[in-house]
Amino acid sequence: MKSFLSVFSIFLLFSPVLALWPRPQKLTTGSTPLRLAPHFSIQFSDKKQNVPKDLQDAVRRTAQHLKDDKLQALVVDRGASSSAEVRSAKTLSSLTLAFNDASSSSKKVKSLSEDATAGIGNQDESYSLQVSEDGTAVLTANTALGLFRGLTTFGQLWYELDGETYTLQAPISIEDSPKYPYRGLMLDTSRNYFPVPDIKRTLDAMSWVKVNHLHWHVVDSQSFPLVVPGFEELSNNGAYSSDQVYTGKDVKDIVTYAAARGIDVLVEIDTPGHTSVIAKSHPEHIACPEASPWSQFANEPPAGQLRLASPATVNFTSGLIKSMTSMFPSPLFSTGGDEINANCYEKDDQTQSDLNASGQTLDEALASFVGATHEVVRGAGKTPVVWQEIPLEHNVPVGNDTIVMVWISSQHVGAVAEKGLRLIHAASDYFYLDCGGGGWVGNNINGNSWCDPFKTWQKAYSFDPLNGTTPDQEHLVLGGQQLIWTEQTGPSNLDSIVWPRAAASAELFWSGPGGDVKSALPRLHDVAYRFIERGVRAIPLQPRWCALRPGACDIDA
Repeated sequence: MKSFLSVFSIFLLFSPVLALWPRPQKLTTGSTPLRLAPHFSIQFSDKKQNVPKDLQDAVRRTAQHLKDDKLQALVVDRGASSSAEVRSAKTLSSLTLAFNDASSSSKKVKSLSEDATAGIGNQDESYSLQVSEDGTAVLTANTALGLFRGLTTFGQLWYELDGETYTLQAPISIEDSPKYPYRGLMLDTSRNYFPVPDIKRTLDAMSWVKVNHLHWHVVDSQSFPLVVPGFEELSNNGAYSSDQVYTGKDVKDIVTYAAARGIDVLVEIDTPGHTSVIAKSHPEHIACPEASPWSQFANEPPAGQLRLASPATVNFTSGLIKSMTSMFPSPLFSTGGDEINANCYEKDDQTQSDLNASGQTLDEALASFVGATHEVVRGAGKTPVVWQEIPLEHNVPVGNDTIVMVWISSQHVGAVAEKGLRLIHAASDYFYLDCGGGGWVGNNINGNSWCDPFKTWQKAYSFDPLNGTTPDQEHLVLGGQQLIWTEQTGPSNLDSIVWPRAAASAELFWSGPGGDVKSALPRLHDVAYRFIERGVRAIPLQPRWCALRPGACDIDA
């Protein structure tokens, strides 16, 4: 019987009727219909326990989704053939939430937000969910964060038919926890500005598929929208306009909103490259500002890089980073380090003078620059994060605590692992959401995006996080993320560029590799349609005809 249940549960896991995303580590289901009672409620087992407010708020949001989601089953008749079964089904009156280790009512429970920002390796997202066929349901976890992940799963179990909220597959038993601790989405808010509500809507969507890190690439060469205490001139002179900025209040709002949804905000200030806009307020710190032709001085316009060999610029940058660390509670902080243009420095008299005075090569000066900025990051109690060029192309001797994002190619994972550094997958050949949109550089008729072709959800889903590592290096892989660079993305198309494609890596790094795209597609259709019910404008992956007929539009069908 045990083996039968195992096989049966795997079959049902990929059924369009039970479309959980990401797929749980362990799942068994039955075939008994069950519907939510009109008075259905979510309650805590210990009425006297001091339940964190953010977890109570999450419970209320879940209850509201259960009322507002009007998602019908993605089958041809949208569930109509099950109408009689649903009407006569037993009802579930409540979902009970309980902490596994709550030994007494007075025991203090950490908030969901505290759990979310505890740092990699310090988060417990595991949970157990049991829904019986006789109308009882219990969700247990060790932490508020675990209960929140379980609430997310519970909300995916149900469909609507004739005013009833139902499942056809009780009893349901789930034991779940993530395979990798880092599951992220990177958003660039410099090329184009995104209002706070757009970021919040993105955070909501991330939480619905258990993504737990927003990598916020907040500033770049094109604009500096972040209002940094003590450095307000950067945004005053570098933002697109005075109303296209993120104030300290905005940042606190976004960070708080994210944490209450199980998401940590990893901010990045890319240095020393990608900093041209700083010249608008501090020209003394920028080499080759807006130099022409830009293609000789930068990977994209406008050109301009921090004068990394200047002691004054190092001090300026260190001060800027120190102030930024106070704005973001995350244990992680990225100093960037990608696409440094050597020609820019070779043509900059000030940099050449500083190098000669110090007797350093460019890479040696870069190592000193990175060392100084990372000292500030660590001094704030945070772990530095860099792009792959810092340890690989420039051989900067970063500390062993440093986390490296591998972006140029997935083929470079092994080189980072050989240095004994922890890594996050962000490879352009799998995870860049902006690829394939055509060339954005003007006066270039036949131009295409540099990372063509378009990266489908299937491409991301097929990735093996351990590819390129040896067994003794596997612990260095922290997870991965999908990324949206926004040269051609703004508020008008943010949802459609990101969703539901970014859900692919959400499952990959929660559930682990080995998922089959054929079996996953019906569940991902479900994700997209449920997102739409909740106000996120996810794009169709196929014609609706295909979504209602799983497998009918496969290339081998």
